[in-house]
Amino acid sequence: MSTDRSSLTSQEREKASVFHSWSAQSTLNPMMVKSARGVYVTDEDGKTYLDFSSQLVNTNVGHQHPPVVAAIQEQAGILCTIAPQHGYQSRYRAAELILDHSFDGAAKVFFTNGGTESVEHAIRMARLHTGRQKVLSTYRSYHGGTATSINLTGDPRRWPNDNGTSGVVHFFGPFLYRSVYHSTTEEEECARALENLENTILFEGPAAFAAIILETIPGTAGIMVPPKGFLKGVRELCDRYGIVYIADEVMCGFGRTGSWFAYHDQDIKPDLVTFAKGVNSGYVPLGGVVINEEISATFNDRVYPGGLTYSGHPLACAAAVATIEAMENEGIVENARRIGDEVLRPGLRQLASRHQIIGDVRGTGVFFALDLVTDQVTKVPLAPYGGSSHAMNEILTACRSEGLLIFNNFHRLHVVPPCTITEDETREGLARLDRALAVADKYYVGA
Repeated sequence: MSTDRSSLTSQEREKASVFHSWSAQSTLNPMMVKSARGVYVTDEDGKTYLDFSSQLVNTNVGHQHPPVVAAIQEQAGILCTIAPQHGYQSRYRAAELILDHSFDGAAKVFFTNGGTESVEHAIRMARLHTGRQKVLSTYRSYHGGTATSINLTGDPRRWPNDNGTSGVVHFFGPFLYRSVYHSTTEEEECARALENLENTILFEGPAAFAAIILETIPGTAGIMVPPKGFLKGVRELCDRYGIVYIADEVMCGFGRTGSWFAYHDQDIKPDLVTFAKGVNSGYVPLGGVVINEEISATFNDRVYPGGLTYSGHPLACAAAVATIEAMENEGIVENARRIGDEVLRPGLRQLASRHQIIGDVRGTGVFFALDLVTDQVTKVPLAPYGGSSHAMNEILTACRSEGLLIFNNFHRLHVVPPCTITEDETREGLARLDRALAVADKYYVGA
C-alpha cells in the first residue's frame, strides 16, 4: 500500500523505512549525507565535515577517488554481473594484485562480499583442513556479525548471540596499558600473554584446535599494537600444535597501518588472511581470504563446500584493481606511514599534554586510538565497558559542531582518516579535535 511521504523530511523518511544495524531504532538521529570527496563529507544542509573516521575505517583512498570511480563506470559498461563459476579479467587481476602484496606461499584468493563472510570461510577452511573444531580468539576483538564471526568476537556485541556451543575459546591478548597480567613492560606483557595462550591450548586440548584468529592490530577494540615478538610467538605455537594461523586484516590491511598488511611489520607469515574494507575502500562490497599453498591444496581434489552468488563481483573487483593500482602509483601506503610518524603521533601526544582525560595514545600509520580516562593513575575509563557516558556524548557532539567525523567505541576515540590525507588536512583535524576535547576536561578528577 502506497503512503504519502511528501511532508516528511529526509531524515524522517530514513528512520521510518530503514532498519539500522547495532542500534535501538527509536533513538536514531542519522546524519543525512549529500556527497563526499577526498577526506570531506557534506550533509544535506550543506555543512562539510572532515572525515577522521574513514566512515567505518574503510575509505582508505578517500571518497570518490577518480580512478576508482572511473574503473567502476568502465566495468559497468562492459559487464555488471556474472555468476561466480565463470572467470573474468577484473576478478583474476584483483586476485593477482592481492597475492602480489601478501606473503611468500600465498596461493589463491577466495572472494566474499565483506569481512564477516571472509572470517566465516576462513574458519570453515581451517576446520576442514585440520579435521578439528575449536578456534581461539581474543577478548577485545571484533571479527564480524554473522553466526561464527560474532562468536569469535571478544566484545559485548557477542553476548546476545553466544549460546556457548560455537567451539570458540577466548583468551586475553597483550595490552600493556590495561594489562590483565600485571605487567610493567612490553617484554613482560608479551611473555605472559604467550604463556597464558599456551596454557589455554594445553588445558583445552591441543588436538582440538583448528585455528587461532587474531586481528594483527585490533581495530574496533582499541588499536592495540602487539608487543614485539608476540605474533611471532603465536606463529611458533601454531607450528608446534598444528594450528592454522588466521590473520584478520579486515580493518588494518591495505595501507591503514602504513604497510600493505599489518603482519608485514611483525615478521610473520600467516596461513590464511581475511580482508575487506580497504581492498577497494568500500566503494562496492568486497572481502576475501588469502589462502596458503597447503590449505589450497586440500581442496584440489575435494569439493570446498561454500560459495556466494556475488563472489568476486565484477564491479567490486574492478574497484579493487583500481584501488590497489592507485595505492601503488600514488604512494598512498607510504603517505599513511609518513602522516602517522610525522604528524598524527606527535600531534596526538601534544593533545595528551593539554588534555589530562587522554590516558593513552597508541597506533601506527593512520590508525590511532585515544584512551580517555577520568584519572590517569587509576585509568578509570571515561565511559563504562560496553557503554557510553554523558562525557563521551559531549565530546562527540562537540566534534560534530567542529565539523569533524570521529570513530568512537566506549571510552575511546579512534583517529583513522583516509590514507590519502595531507599534512595540512591532518593538522586541521587535530585542531578541531583539540577544541572538541576541551568540553570534557571538567570530567577529569585525578591529581
